Amino acid sequence: MDAASRIPVVWSETTLAHRPDREVWIGMPMDGSELPERVSAIEQTLRLAGHAFIEATGHPVDALSSVHSPDLVRHLSTGYDAWVDGGFVEHGQDRVVPYFFPTAAMLGPISSTQASSVHARAGQFCYDTMTTLGPGSWEAIRAAADCALTAAGLVVAGQTRRAYALCRPPGHHVTADAFGGSCYLNNAALAAQALVDGGHERVAIVDVDAHHGNGTAAIFYERADVFYGSVHVDPGAGWFPHVVGYAGETGRGDGENATQNVPLAPGTGDAGFLDGVRRLADSARQHGSTALVVSLGVDAAADDPESPLEVTRTGYSRAGAVLLRDLDLPTVVIQEGGYHLATLGDLVAAFLGGSGYASPKRSSAHA
Repeated sequence: MDAASRIPVVWSETTLAHRPDREVWIGMPMDGSELPERVSAIEQTLRLAGHAFIEATGHPVDALSSVHSPDLVRHLSTGYDAWVDGGFVEHGQDRVVPYFFPTAAMLGPISSTQASSVHARAGQFCYDTMTTLGPGSWEAIRAAADCALTAAGLVVAGQTRRAYALCRPPGHHVTADAFGGSCYLNNAALAAQALVDGGHERVAIVDVDAHHGNGTAAIFYERADVFYGSVHVDPGAGWFPHVVGYAGETGRGDGENATQNVPLAPGTGDAGFLDGVRRLADSARQHGSTALVVSLGVDAAADDPESPLEVTRTGYSRAGAVLLRDLDLPTVVIQEGGYHLATLGDLVAAFLGGSGYASPKRSSAHA
């Protein structure tokens, strides 16, 4: 790997502390897929590839409220202890799993009050039954956010033009007030806000995870200063997050036209995926962004059980070339999904290595 392709990696061993060995899907207990071994697989590959590793630095808990409600942060930090105190572990459930969801359809015109019991409160902050809290979860969640904020700080300070944050658990499904989709805090949104606070008046987020980052989109949906663009498998084909992630969602109010979704049909492959990445890069330029956050999920790969898009290693390398080399902005890359341990590290390395890859120029048909 040439020197231009070596991107500093911000990580923390504490991100391994969260162990969602089980999750509940359609009412059935299932083996978890967002496992700590994901970090180890990426770490080993990137060390062999010659990337320098930097330990994440701690940040005050108040920093997490730059894009999240204090109530959400408080629930994440105290929810498991409250669960233990409530006796639920003694009853055989050693993870915080919601059973009750006070949706708008339930409440109608009535404003909700925060539930006093943790088993009811869990469903006020988590919107699915798959995303559990357990021993070590909060420590890993906070460490992942520290990775994102440390990487953004390096870029803001001019110490590096690009930094990669080895965040785990991932974050792009987290809104300002609720978490789900195996995500707990929105690491990409935290990094983008840190870039704004650091002096970049306009920032772009390009999300290449297999699934739409509904949380990131929601956080910035009414803001003009942060562009959010996502290329992902079509939720209309039955994929999470199901009810959002469609092409007609373009932002609202001040954020009108600052959101762009490129949903892809299952089986699309490299050509359609890369066309979507290039479209989003063009939109980031038109937005006038002076810094970039990439939500890097590699779960669109052919071997990954979480996506049918069939993107190859070459596809990820070329996507890296488009976003890291051609767009050429100060950039923070945030790890999102990717669950096939045998290929996970190599796919991440391919994307990061794309900064030194001369990508083909777009034809005029895509201008």
